[in-house]
Amino acid sequence: MISHPRTEELAESVRLWIDEIRPTLDPRNAFLARVAANAMATIARELTLGPAADAEAVARMSEVLGHGGTYDELNTELCARIHSGELTTESPGLMLALQVMAKNQLAIDQPSYKPEGTAPSQK
Repeated sequence: MISHPRTEELAESVRLWIDEIRPTLDPRNAFLARVAANAMATIARELTLGPAADAEAVARMSEVLGHGGTYDELNTELCARIHSGELTTESPGLMLALQVMAKNQLAIDQPSYKPEGTAPSQK
């Protein structure tokens, strides 16, 4: 059975190639190549981290709302109930759910982001 290359490996390969040729490009195209490489890195993280983040979001939203559903259904309802004032910062589990969901999304979209008061990791 052929199992390679996986989608996230393909995305990483394209990103590395873009980074390799970027120094040879004129300034405008070098900038656009950097944007493209960053997009490929985000795609790779979405492929690897996204399914677990979505599953955790569904579990958290289901707990807050008191029933199951798809990510989109639960997210739509959660947003509507927050907007209407039915759910507030005092609602059990809401703030924790939102914090976990935001942290997971940041890990995909902006992995180097560190909240205020957080020391940067030492590598």
